[in-house]
Amino acid sequence: PNAIMGLALTGPIMSLTAAFGAMVGVGAATLMSVRLGQKDYGTAQRILGNVIILNTVIGIGLGLTLQLFLTPILRFFGASDLTIGPARDFMTVILAGNIVTHLYLGLNSLLRSTNRPKQAMYATFGTVILNCILAPLFIFVFKWGVAGSALATVVAQFTALMVQMHHYTSPTSFLRFKRKSFRLNGRIIGAILSIGMAPFLLNLCASLVTRFMNTALLNYGGTGSDDVVTSAMFEGGVGDIYVGAYGIMNRVLLLFVMVAQGFNQGMQPIVGYNYGAKQYGRVIKVLKYAIICASCVTTFAFVIGILFPYEVASLFVDASEGSSARAMTEIVAQGLRVAMLVFPLVGFQIVAGGFFQYIGRAPLAMFLSTTRQLLFLLPLLLILPPKFGAIGAWMAMPMADAAAVFIAALLLFVQIRKLRREERKMHFNR
Repeated sequence: PNAIMGLALTGPIMSLTAAFGAMVGVGAATLMSVRLGQKDYGTAQRILGNVIILNTVIGIGLGLTLQLFLTPILRFFGASDLTIGPARDFMTVILAGNIVTHLYLGLNSLLRSTNRPKQAMYATFGTVILNCILAPLFIFVFKWGVAGSALATVVAQFTALMVQMHHYTSPTSFLRFKRKSFRLNGRIIGAILSIGMAPFLLNLCASLVTRFMNTALLNYGGTGSDDVVTSAMFEGGVGDIYVGAYGIMNRVLLLFVMVAQGFNQGMQPIVGYNYGAKQYGRVIKVLKYAIICASCVTTFAFVIGILFPYEVASLFVDASEGSSARAMTEIVAQGLRVAMLVFPLVGFQIVAGGFFQYIGRAPLAMFLSTTRQLLFLLPLLLILPPKFGAIGAWMAMPMADAAAVFIAALLLFVQIRKLRREERKMHFNR
């Protein structure tokens, strides 16, 4: 349980590093798809070189900066004397391999955009499988604890990165490393960062919100009348237990959100290419497919979270291990049932936000990326937990989801009408 509590605190820092990686990777992949749709192969080649440079600079710079200030950063995100040890052990290793993570994710995004989706999928599966093999080996056999878990992640990503490097150096590859491509291009970098600003803000806001969630749970967890574990029932460390439970919940929700994001990212090269080629009918068609698939995933998650919350909690912590583990199991079960009340709608919101990004509507994409976190969830976290305890923190999540879905639906409806008008106009001109 102490390790779970410590790892829960690493979520905001992981989101922060992911924000920079997504800004380059997603921005470059979208720009690549559009340029390929326009048959601009020279710019596509230069995009590849600029991605390598950006990811290298940001990966090293960000990793070193966070490493230098790791302890105060963890304290800022709510680490206590009980939880800071495991959190620091994990993040020290992860940050040491930050450049590997950035390069791996960036090149994988470009694989999807250059008509290599299966290769990108194999790289992802290979990373996960290798991680699952190495993690228990490093944790239980070599006795490296949470640091071993982090090392397994970095080693798995490094292995996938080497395979990607081989692909981009192969003479048979459509796009490959060329010396003249490794020159910073202001226009390309500006376009990448502009398009990638939406996922950057999304992950940055997630980091900020997690900090406020952790603070709310540390201060008010166990104080509400509806909270399943209270200070009177469990002396000492109640706030840490709620933070650990939230860490489990967050990973469960993220598991299904990432699957929905997979459909979202899967539509990116198709939308970008066809939008660049002005095939708006195909753009709308793939959007519908992505919404249906993502909504099915989040609806399935809703069923699992509502009907089997204790079984989900047991995947992370054994309730027989002591009072902390039992308390954490109860909190996770309550939290999932509340937090997932409108989760079937979340798949739609994920795809809608990605769609505006993939057609180059950066301002709207940035707006949708921040509505749930900043406009709704953050204010609710400041208002509800002081009055209702942890149950107030859980309730803030579905309330913010519902409001964000409503706004996304309005904006998407307007955009689809515009695309249909453009399609009819082009058909008439023919």
